[in-house]
Amino acid sequence: MQTVHALNPLRQTVERLRAAAKEGTKLALVPTMGALHEGHLTLVRRAKELADLVAVSIFVNPRQFGPNEDLDAYPRQMERDSRLLEAEGVALLWAPDVTAMYPEGYATNIAVSGVSDGLCGADRPGHFDGVATVVCKLFNQVRPDIALFGEKDWQQLAVIRRMARDLDLLFPRVDAILGVPIVREADGLAMSSRNAYLSPRQRQSAAVLNVAMRAAIDRLHEGLPAGAVLTELEGVVLAAGFDSIDYAELRDAGSIALLNAPNGNARLFVAARIGGTRLIDNMAV
Repeated sequence: MQTVHALNPLRQTVERLRAAAKEGTKLALVPTMGALHEGHLTLVRRAKELADLVAVSIFVNPRQFGPNEDLDAYPRQMERDSRLLEAEGVALLWAPDVTAMYPEGYATNIAVSGVSDGLCGADRPGHFDGVATVVCKLFNQVRPDIALFGEKDWQQLAVIRRMARDLDLLFPRVDAILGVPIVREADGLAMSSRNAYLSPRQRQSAAVLNVAMRAAIDRLHEGLPAGAVLTELEGVVLAAGFDSIDYAELRDAGSIALLNAPNGNARLFVAARIGGTRLIDNMAV
């Protein structure tokens, strides 16, 4: 695995990898912020199934963190992450620092309206501008043929697809930006780097989120009103030890528009806080 930290060496390395490969070789990109877990490695393995070469980026992007969020505390485990990626057969690790990604005088921001409204877009103002900006840069830097993202961040996936389509980025088809299903712990909790922040008691309580969401979907299938089902879900989650609910909503999976009832393309989205940790999850209804 080749590891690069600056833009010019990155472009030279990508050119060498493509030149050494057979004609028609595909390059896949898996963007991450590091602190890799099985969910990330699942993305890498799926990328290897779909492409001949896999590049992974590790960059803790300050532009997607709010002023009171956990940028400084976000886990950074570059040596461990590098070993994991090398063991998976990754060809290229792109690991820029902040000055490489945002040089002095950087002044450009990408905002994607519509799909970024509501949910995490409402609770974390500016977050998806930061996501869209850094992913656009990653696409232009690595120039992959396909890119893979986890479906745990479903709204993020919708934002990236909309941005790529609107800006005529490298991808001729929206399906070149691939969502990979959520990887879950044995008790159903969605894997996340932030799970490491949970105390043993909080971790036990966190498992209720998955259970409550599945129960809510069952009730929706039974025909119960969505408002009552979501209120019940919130009560169950809070009773389990969560401190607050940022949202528990039905949204259209494509447009992220708010729904009052399932429409055949609905997803259930929940964000809840336990201690200092914010957990998110979503499921098809």
